[in-house]
Amino acid sequence: MCGRFTLTLDPGDLQEAYPGLVVPGGLTPRFNIAPTQPVAVIPNIGEYRLDYYVWGLIPSWAKDPEIGSRMINARSETLAEKPAFRNSYRRKRCLVLADGFYEWKQLEGGKAKQPVYIYMKSRQPFAFAGLWDLWHAPDGSEVRSCTIITTQPNELLQSIHNRMPVILPSQAQPVWLDPSEQSPDRLSKFLISYPSDEMMAHPVSRLVNSPQNDVAECIMPA
Repeated sequence: MCGRFTLTLDPGDLQEAYPGLVVPGGLTPRFNIAPTQPVAVIPNIGEYRLDYYVWGLIPSWAKDPEIGSRMINARSETLAEKPAFRNSYRRKRCLVLADGFYEWKQLEGGKAKQPVYIYMKSRQPFAFAGLWDLWHAPDGSEVRSCTIITTQPNELLQSIHNRMPVILPSQAQPVWLDPSEQSPDRLSKFLISYPSDEMMAHPVSRLVNSPQNDVAECIMPA
Protein backbone atom coordinates (compact mmCIF):
# COMPACT_ATOMS: atom_id res chain seq x y z
CA MET A 1 0.00 0.00 0.00
CA CYS A 2 0.94 3.66 -0.03
CA GLY A 3 0.13 5.23 3.33
CA ARG A 4 2.34 8.34 3.45
CA PHE A 5 4.09 10.51 0.91
CA THR A 6 5.75 13.88 0.37
CA LEU A 7 5.49 16.93 -1.87
CA THR A 8 8.26 19.27 -0.79
CA LEU A 9 8.69 21.47 -3.88
CA ASP A 10 7.71 25.12 -4.07
CA PRO A 11 5.15 26.25 -6.71
CA GLY A 12 7.85 27.45 -9.11
CA ASP A 13 9.62 24.10 -9.20
CA LEU A 14 6.32 22.31 -9.65
CA GLN A 15 5.33 24.49 -12.59
CA GLU A 16 8.74 23.91 -14.17
CA ALA A 17 8.22 20.15 -13.91
CA TYR A 18 4.62 20.42 -15.24
CA PRO A 19 4.64 23.20 -17.88
CA GLY A 20 1.28 24.92 -18.24
CA LEU A 21 -0.07 23.63 -14.93
CA VAL A 22 -2.09 26.24 -13.02
CA VAL A 23 -0.91 26.10 -9.41
CA PRO A 24 -3.02 27.98 -6.84
CA GLY A 25 -1.46 29.89 -3.98
CA GLY A 26 -0.90 28.31 -0.60
CA LEU A 27 1.21 25.34 -1.69
CA THR A 28 3.68 24.62 1.11
CA PRO A 29 6.29 21.84 1.50
CA ARG A 30 4.79 18.65 2.96
CA PHE A 31 7.06 15.97 4.42
CA ASN A 32 4.50 13.55 5.88
CA ILE A 33 1.19 13.60 4.02
CA ALA A 34 -1.27 11.23 5.68
CA PRO A 35 -4.70 9.77 4.84
CA THR A 36 -7.78 12.02 5.24
CA GLN A 37 -5.64 15.11 4.62
CA PRO A 38 -5.90 17.33 1.50
CA VAL A 39 -3.54 16.25 -1.29
CA ALA A 40 -2.47 17.99 -4.50
CA VAL A 41 -4.18 16.46 -7.53
CA ILE A 42 -4.76 17.19 -11.20
CA PRO A 43 -8.27 15.85 -11.96
CA ASN A 44 -9.48 14.95 -15.46
CA ILE A 45 -11.99 17.77 -15.69
CA GLY A 46 -10.67 19.28 -18.91
CA GLU A 47 -8.53 21.93 -17.18
CA TYR A 48 -4.83 21.50 -16.45
CA ARG A 49 -5.17 22.82 -12.93
CA LEU A 50 -3.94 21.66 -9.53
CA ASP A 51 -6.58 21.26 -6.84
CA TYR A 52 -6.79 19.77 -3.36
CA TYR A 53 -8.85 16.64 -2.71
CA VAL A 54 -9.26 14.64 0.49
CA TRP A 55 -7.10 11.51 0.47
CA GLY A 56 -9.45 8.56 0.94
CA LEU A 57 -12.09 8.09 -1.74
CA ILE A 58 -15.71 8.56 -0.69
CA PRO A 59 -17.93 6.95 -3.37
CA SER A 60 -20.79 9.13 -4.56
CA TRP A 61 -23.28 6.56 -3.23
CA ALA A 62 -21.76 6.33 0.28
CA LYS A 63 -24.03 7.02 3.22
CA ASP A 64 -21.14 7.69 5.62
CA PRO A 65 -18.04 9.68 4.58
CA GLU A 66 -15.97 7.73 7.10
CA ILE A 67 -15.67 5.02 4.47
CA GLY A 68 -13.01 7.20 2.86
CA SER A 69 -10.46 6.35 5.54
CA ARG A 70 -10.54 2.75 4.26
CA MET A 71 -10.24 3.78 0.61
CA ILE A 72 -6.81 5.44 0.51
CA ASN A 73 -5.51 2.80 -1.93
CA ALA A 74 -7.11 0.84 -4.77
CA ARG A 75 -5.61 -2.39 -6.12
CA SER A 76 -4.98 -2.14 -9.86
CA GLU A 77 -6.02 -5.74 -10.41
CA THR A 78 -9.63 -5.18 -9.27
CA LEU A 79 -10.44 -1.60 -10.30
CA ALA A 80 -12.89 -2.65 -13.00
CA GLU A 81 -14.81 -4.87 -10.56
CA LYS A 82 -14.99 -3.07 -7.21
CA PRO A 83 -18.18 -0.97 -6.84
CA ALA A 84 -16.24 1.78 -5.05
CA PHE A 85 -13.81 2.25 -7.94
CA ARG A 86 -15.17 0.96 -11.25
CA ASN A 87 -17.11 4.10 -12.20
CA SER A 88 -14.22 6.41 -11.31
CA TYR A 89 -11.81 4.16 -13.21
CA ARG A 90 -13.78 4.82 -16.38
CA ARG A 91 -14.71 8.46 -15.82
CA LYS A 92 -12.96 10.17 -12.89
CA ARG A 93 -9.20 9.82 -12.92
CA CYS A 94 -6.52 12.09 -11.51
CA LEU A 95 -2.81 12.52 -10.97
CA VAL A 96 -1.72 12.72 -7.33
CA LEU A 97 1.49 14.75 -7.21
CA ALA A 98 4.41 13.68 -5.04
CA ASP A 99 8.20 13.70 -4.86
CA GLY A 100 8.62 10.71 -2.56
CA PHE A 101 6.72 8.15 -0.51
CA TYR A 102 7.21 5.94 2.52
CA GLU A 103 6.89 2.21 3.07
CA TRP A 104 7.52 0.19 6.23
CA LYS A 105 9.89 -2.78 6.01
CA GLN A 106 9.39 -5.71 8.37
CA LEU A 107 12.59 -6.30 10.38
CA GLU A 108 13.79 -9.82 11.03
CA GLY A 109 13.27 -11.35 14.44
CA GLY A 110 10.53 -9.08 15.71
CA LYS A 111 7.44 -7.00 15.11
CA ALA A 112 9.32 -3.74 14.55
CA LYS A 113 9.14 -2.09 11.13
CA GLN A 114 11.69 0.24 9.59
CA PRO A 115 10.27 3.23 7.66
CA VAL A 116 11.90 3.71 4.27
CA TYR A 117 11.74 6.75 2.00
CA ILE A 118 11.53 6.12 -1.76
CA TYR A 119 12.10 8.78 -4.42
CA MET A 120 13.45 9.40 -7.92
CA LYS A 121 17.20 9.50 -8.48
CA SER A 122 16.59 12.78 -10.33
CA ARG A 123 14.80 14.18 -7.27
CA GLN A 124 12.07 15.31 -9.65
CA PRO A 125 8.37 15.18 -8.73
CA PHE A 126 6.15 12.46 -10.16
CA ALA A 127 2.50 11.50 -10.39
CA PHE A 128 0.65 8.61 -8.81
CA ALA A 129 -2.26 7.21 -10.79
CA GLY A 130 -5.36 8.18 -8.85
CA LEU A 131 -9.14 8.05 -8.98
CA TRP A 132 -11.54 10.66 -7.61
CA ASP A 133 -15.21 11.04 -6.81
CA LEU A 134 -17.67 13.69 -5.68
CA TRP A 135 -19.79 13.10 -2.58
CA HIS A 136 -22.79 15.22 -1.61
CA ALA A 137 -23.22 15.68 2.12
CA PRO A 138 -26.68 15.89 3.74
CA ASP A 139 -26.11 19.60 4.45
CA GLY A 140 -25.65 20.29 0.73
CA SER A 141 -21.88 20.63 0.79
CA GLU A 142 -19.60 18.67 -1.52
CA VAL A 143 -16.48 16.62 -0.83
CA ARG A 144 -14.01 15.77 -3.58
CA SER A 145 -11.83 12.84 -2.58
CA CYS A 146 -9.29 10.52 -4.17
CA THR A 147 -7.45 7.23 -3.89
CA ILE A 148 -3.98 6.10 -5.04
CA ILE A 149 -3.74 2.98 -7.21
CA THR A 150 -1.22 0.30 -6.23
CA THR A 151 0.40 -2.57 -8.13
CA GLN A 152 3.09 -5.23 -7.78
CA PRO A 153 6.45 -3.94 -6.49
CA ASN A 154 9.49 -3.43 -8.70
CA GLU A 155 12.90 -4.89 -7.84
CA LEU A 156 13.75 -2.03 -5.48
CA LEU A 157 10.49 -2.30 -3.56
CA GLN A 158 10.33 -6.09 -3.39
CA SER A 159 12.62 -6.20 -0.35
CA ILE A 160 10.64 -3.44 1.37
CA HIS A 161 6.93 -4.07 0.73
CA ASN A 162 4.66 -6.31 -1.34
CA ARG A 163 2.89 -3.41 -3.08
CA MET A 164 3.86 -0.06 -4.56
CA PRO A 165 1.91 2.92 -5.90
CA VAL A 166 1.44 3.17 -9.66
CA ILE A 167 3.64 5.99 -10.95
CA LEU A 168 2.58 7.23 -14.37
CA PRO A 169 5.31 8.20 -16.87
CA SER A 170 4.79 11.51 -18.66
CA GLN A 171 3.62 9.85 -21.89
CA ALA A 172 0.74 8.11 -20.07
CA GLN A 173 -0.54 11.17 -18.26
CA PRO A 174 -2.54 12.79 -21.11
CA VAL A 175 -4.52 9.58 -21.61
CA TRP A 176 -5.13 9.26 -17.87
CA LEU A 177 -6.37 12.87 -17.74
CA ASP A 178 -8.65 12.55 -20.77
CA PRO A 179 -12.09 13.61 -19.44
CA SER A 180 -13.93 11.23 -21.76
CA GLU A 181 -14.91 7.75 -20.63
CA GLN A 182 -12.12 5.21 -21.10
CA SER A 183 -12.26 1.43 -21.22
CA PRO A 184 -10.31 -0.63 -18.68
CA ASP A 185 -8.59 -2.35 -21.62
CA ARG A 186 -7.02 0.95 -22.68
CA LEU A 187 -5.99 1.99 -19.18
CA SER A 188 -4.75 -1.27 -17.69
CA LYS A 189 -1.46 -1.17 -19.62
CA PHE A 190 -0.39 1.82 -17.53
CA LEU A 191 -0.95 0.12 -14.17
CA ILE A 192 2.49 -1.46 -13.86
CA SER A 193 5.45 -1.02 -11.56
CA TYR A 194 7.77 1.89 -12.29
CA PRO A 195 11.35 1.04 -13.41
CA SER A 196 13.47 0.45 -10.32
CA ASP A 197 16.66 1.76 -11.94
CA GLU A 198 15.20 5.28 -11.85
CA MET A 199 14.44 5.15 -8.11
CA MET A 200 16.31 5.25 -4.82
CA ALA A 201 15.46 4.45 -1.20
CA HIS A 202 16.93 4.96 2.25
CA PRO A 203 15.78 4.20 5.81
CA VAL A 204 14.46 7.10 7.85
CA SER A 205 13.66 7.66 11.51
CA ARG A 206 10.41 6.57 13.12
CA LEU A 207 9.54 10.24 13.40
CA VAL A 208 7.42 9.68 10.29
CA ASN A 209 5.22 7.18 12.14
CA SER A 210 3.19 10.06 13.57
CA PRO A 211 1.34 12.23 11.03
CA GLN A 212 1.75 15.12 13.45
CA ASN A 213 5.43 15.19 12.49
CA ASP A 214 5.40 17.03 9.17
CA VAL A 215 9.01 18.22 9.16
CA ALA A 216 12.07 17.90 6.92
CA GLU A 217 13.70 15.52 9.39
CA CYS A 218 11.19 12.85 8.26
CA ILE A 219 13.03 12.30 4.98
CA MET A 220 16.59 12.44 6.37
CA PRO A 221 18.58 9.15 6.21
CA ALA A 222 18.51 7.31 9.52
